[in-house]
Amino acid sequence: MSTFDDRETAFENKFAHDAEMQFKADARRNKLVGHWAAGLLGKEGDEADEYAKEVIKADFEEAGHEDVYRKLFADVGHLADEATIRAKMAECMAEAKEQLLGEA
Repeated sequence: MSTFDDRETAFENKFAHDAEMQFKADARRNKLVGHWAAGLLGKEGDEADEYAKEVIKADFEEAGHEDVYRKLFADVGHLADEATIRAKMAECMAEAKEQLLGEA
């Protein structure tokens, strides 16, 4: 195998790893923000866990994060404005990435 082939394989492996880590970070962020929203709605325990799962599932509706935002806004828009929800999503993404790095 040539050096070029080795480099190509290394780039492909890195791309696959990065994509997997982003997927895990997105799912973890959705779980965290789902628990936050569940708290706003007064849900606790299993009910909060189920709501967080609904938020995770919402992310599969379309590419990007707008589907998650729309779910959250529809459910807690009367309790938190757009800026608050988006800020919480960003905060939870940073926390999710930090958690994943800590597990590695």
